[in-house]
Amino acid sequence: MKIIKYLFASALILLIAVSCNKGIDPIEEVAPKPDASDPTLQILYPIEGKIVRSDQEVATIVIKLVAVDDVELKSVIVHLDGAEIASYTTFKDYRRALIEYPYTNLTDGDHTLRVIATDLAGKTIEKTLNFKKVTVPVYNPLEGETLYLPFEESLIDGISGETLSLTGTANYVEGKSGTAFVGAPDSYITMPSAGIATPEFSVAFWYAANAEPARAGVIAISPEGDDRKVGFRLLREGNATEQKLGLNFGIGTTEIWMNPFVTFAPEGQWMHVAITISSTKATIYVDGLVVAETEIATPLDWTGCPSMTISSGVPNFAYWEHFSDQSSYDEMHFFSRAISAAEVQGLMGSK
Repeated sequence: MKIIKYLFASALILLIAVSCNKGIDPIEEVAPKPDASDPTLQILYPIEGKIVRSDQEVATIVIKLVAVDDVELKSVIVHLDGAEIASYTTFKDYRRALIEYPYTNLTDGDHTLRVIATDLAGKTIEKTLNFKKVTVPVYNPLEGETLYLPFEESLIDGISGETLSLTGTANYVEGKSGTAFVGAPDSYITMPSAGIATPEFSVAFWYAANAEPARAGVIAISPEGDDRKVGFRLLREGNATEQKLGLNFGIGTTEIWMNPFVTFAPEGQWMHVAITISSTKATIYVDGLVVAETEIATPLDWTGCPSMTISSGVPNFAYWEHFSDQSSYDEMHFFSRAISAAEVQGLMGSK
């Protein structure tokens, strides 16, 4: 009886095995794909011509790159300033290598990064880029300073370390100190006004005007609609031969105009603009000199002004064609208090 049971069980196992394999195609050998293409290479970081900033004189950066081949990679070699710093010959994905290499000895100065990727057929691709490393000391804000924008090829606040939001594109050129932000069509910087829109308010920055377009918003902290009894609006208007800067702000009961406070030929020259508003007076400095002053009855009113825009009047001060400004901005400081004439002079020369 036991023999019959064993025979029955064996037959059942065989039947199951046959059923499971039914419909499965037999394994066929596939010839290797011919290596028809060169490998490709993309260096993600650092970026050609850009500056790497650190508060350390000897910094660590993570070199990021992607190498791809149609069949199989053989090696990826990384050189910095003529010396080999990393070599890869094994890869998790033999056709695509995503490499992140931490380099711990980056010193100040100009650097050249060279990467070579090779596939099994011996075909290679090589890419070289140049970048610069600089040491940027930790910024110590002045009393009451709420925002500092050095515009060193970024929109990073030097106080909080946060990056402001950008709509459109950002361009950078040689500035008054380091690099400067240049506005572009349909482009502007934005951030919440909380902490910026205070009863006393000051802003100081370097400005080089572009007469195109003929008029634009420079700084706008404004409500929806055209209520100018609240908020702050710095504007540029004029033509190809003469431009002017003007200011409008609200104190709740009325709007105040200081327009124009400077008129100039738009030849791209740098000027330093500082606006300081206390609870009783508004004063405007250009290149360290008082150019306009007015008494006010009450402090600034920021009701319904949730955000600030730089280099445009959009979205809430876009009327009267105060759209995007294509001028240059550098070393921009905001304060929650009125600053003095001596402080304005200091900001003109500070970094």
